[in-house]
Amino acid sequence: MDVDIKVKSMKIGVLGLSKGADLALALAAFSPDIQAAVSISGSGLNAFIPLKVKGHTIPPHPCDLRKIQFTDDLNILNFSEIMDDLKDPSTWPSRIPVEKSLSKYLFICGQDDKNWKSQMFCQEAVSRLQQKGRHVEFYCYPEAGHLLEPPYMPLCYISFHKLSIEQMGNTAWIKIAPFPKGLSARLLKYLKRGLEESRYAKTWKEGQIVFKQNTIKFDKWAGR
Repeated sequence: MDVDIKVKSMKIGVLGLSKGADLALALAAFSPDIQAAVSISGSGLNAFIPLKVKGHTIPPHPCDLRKIQFTDDLNILNFSEIMDDLKDPSTWPSRIPVEKSLSKYLFICGQDDKNWKSQMFCQEAVSRLQQKGRHVEFYCYPEAGHLLEPPYMPLCYISFHKLSIEQMGNTAWIKIAPFPKGLSARLLKYLKRGLEESRYAKTWKEGQIVFKQNTIKFDKWAGR
């Protein structure tokens, strides 16, 4: 990105889903070029495997696979209870240090997530950001699952998990939750505002904060 003339310095936003959301948060936490980050069904902590970013290694959050639950269909696993207690100080090294970044954050999740307790995880990360006075928004949608399925698309009841090599439930089969109303518009509005909110963008140079004037134009989205 540093050499791509199409990328505006200090005007970069990232968006991720599930584990990808945690990667997006890690990028924003450790890279001053990231000005806005969107986490969809993320956790705010590092899960499953060590995460290396910018010379830092974040260990995986402890989990207990014995807490895996089987649904009525024995081929489907519910992983939502396996993560250790977030309040236990021994798990804190696994937190993604979003509160150390000046990026703006948007957290989105569903209350019916069966992959992990994304609502609880998001609330913990949001709390850390609020305590530091950071810019953060949080929206949690009732009856929505892990993937927040868009309208008119087939409901993803289960999906193949590449890390666990098992099938994991995404949402309740009976409750087919609609795509959260206005979510797409909210995402675009947030990213646009987050990336052009200030006329002056901070850049880092030789350990000092330098201010430079920056402007950016957004094309209208015409069904693209």
